[in-house]
Amino acid sequence: MARKVRVEFEGATYHVMCRGDRRENIFEDDLDRARFLETLGEVCRRTGWKIHAYVLMSNHYHWLLETPGANLVAGMRIRHERGCLAAAVH
Repeated sequence: MARKVRVEFEGATYHVMCRGDRRENIFEDDLDRARFLETLGEVCRRTGWKIHAYVLMSNHYHWLLETPGANLVAGMRIRHERGCLAAAVH
């Protein structure tokens, strides 16, 4: 069964989370975390996203982000192009 179409709109706030398969680590070390944050910064510059809060744990992360444009999916595509596990958005 196909997933329902994600609702996007300007000024929306989303909770995005990503967890490793079988809760395995997604970050090897602090260098991995730094690269991840650099890529997130690039996504924010390209999309205009505003990150209000984030947490990076060894096996998952959370973002609280605002999308000034209706561009959550476009930003996640950019993020996945740079390499990332599947993420869930609430």
